[in-house]
Amino acid sequence: MPNRSSIKRGDLNQVAARVAALATGGKPAPAKNPAAVALGRLGGLKGGKARAATLSAAQRSKIAKKAAAARWKTEP
Repeated sequence: MPNRSSIKRGDLNQVAARVAALATGGKPAPAKNPAAVALGRLGGLKGGKARAATLSAAQRSKIAKKAAAARWKTEP
């Protein structure tokens, strides 16, 4: 059982998930693979720029108009 000082330092949601897993007899979720996390982040970082580069000016304008309309829409 962890002492109080270790709970304060850790993420409270992780502690809660660990306690729930132990209480139900389940195993805590395995740690994520750092290489896979880095690869996914890399794709996410270049995704918007890559998509914008492939869109035509007319497509970008249409998307921007739709976004502006959604921002200025008033709820009844």
